[in-house]
Amino acid sequence: MTTRAGQGSDMRSVLRVRMSGADAHYGGNLVDGARILALFGDAATELCIRHDGDEGLLRAYEAVEVLAPTHAGDYLEIEAELVAAGNTSRTMRFEARRVIAARPDVSASAADALPEPVVVCRARGTCVVPRPQQRPPRREGR
Repeated sequence: MTTRAGQGSDMRSVLRVRMSGADAHYGGNLVDGARILALFGDAATELCIRHDGDEGLLRAYEAVEVLAPTHAGDYLEIEAELVAAGNTSRTMRFEARRVIAARPDVSASAADALPEPVVVCRARGTCVVPRPQQRPPRREGR
């Protein structure tokens, strides 16, 4: 898990995760879109911790677009970006990109690193961090 914080409110979280057979929910080893939303939630939690020192709560998704199928064996790169921060609300954009594709047509363990990532899902959502829970996050040590 890697997080980059830039200027101002430019804060991002990037997760890279392999979808396993346990993630496959449908025929053809197709991964349920809800699994990707769970990963968006993990990235949102990291952003809230880095911004507010608290996990916050994912309140709602404004939009979710599933753009391409995801299969067991695929590697996804999940990116979340904090795009706006109000008094208690944190608006974020999310994108999931396939960076490695499973190749079951070749063998059970074959996969291809893709020359260009394929966007499989996009969303926008809002997290809430109640004022009493907000605190400056600790930057170093424990």
